[in-house]
Amino acid sequence: MTASPLWPWELTVALCGTFGLLVGSFLNVVVHRVPAGLSVVSPPSACPACDHVVRARDNVPVVSWVLLRGRCRDCAVPISWRYPLVEAATGAAFALTAWWVSEPVVLAPALVTVGAGIALALIDLEHGRLPFAITGVATGLVLLSLGVGALLGARLPDVGTVAVSLACWVGVYGGLWLLTAGRGMGLGDVALAPLLALVLSLVGVGASVAGLAAGFVIGMVVSAGVLLRRGGGRGTRVPHGPHMLLGAAVGLVAGEQLAAAYLTLVGLR
Repeated sequence: MTASPLWPWELTVALCGTFGLLVGSFLNVVVHRVPAGLSVVSPPSACPACDHVVRARDNVPVVSWVLLRGRCRDCAVPISWRYPLVEAATGAAFALTAWWVSEPVVLAPALVTVGAGIALALIDLEHGRLPFAITGVATGLVLLSLGVGALLGARLPDVGTVAVSLACWVGVYGGLWLLTAGRGMGLGDVALAPLLALVLSLVGVGASVAGLAAGFVIGMVVSAGVLLRRGGGRGTRVPHGPHMLLGAAVGLVAGEQLAAAYLTLVGLR
């Protein structure tokens, strides 16, 4: 983030990290309820063993779990370590995003995508799907943040850059879905593609294309490792959503540099 005498860069990182902890607490609810078709708003969070509603003081991200020693206050049933881990990881991811992203107009869409991406990755790993409810809400929030940015006079990418980015991501994933008749690539992957394309277009076409390619490279490496370890056959399915998200992260952080290096290597720059 660009430093400012009136708004220190370190303060932005700290605020985003703190906000990420709170978002991580909400993501735990999303990951548990959305796949089951339940509301993420009501009823309030409660212990699954004794049904006691979680008190406000026991709902402080990470800290409450540590103070309670990982157990319910009412029935002493162990609370999964995944809850504080998701909260801490989301806080760290938000802080790192704020530390890396240099333009304010990119930061809000990037944070929305990071939050949604963590929930989507966990759900895809556990249930093998990417719920449209999450990708749809995230895409809507990204568009809303860009609209607010435009009203405030922020510099948005030109229509051509956005169109090329969308064409690449949607063309590749939509094409794979059609070619495999939905067996090799799910509609959840296709629905996620426009969100990642839109956010990466804020950085540039190079970042978008590099993020797209990185997702497939990561997917091939991870899938090969899983198949070798498990001894699975061609029918073994490895969720691709996390690979897409990791590839997009590569595009956000180093996509433009990777694209420039590739063009130089092949003699086009």
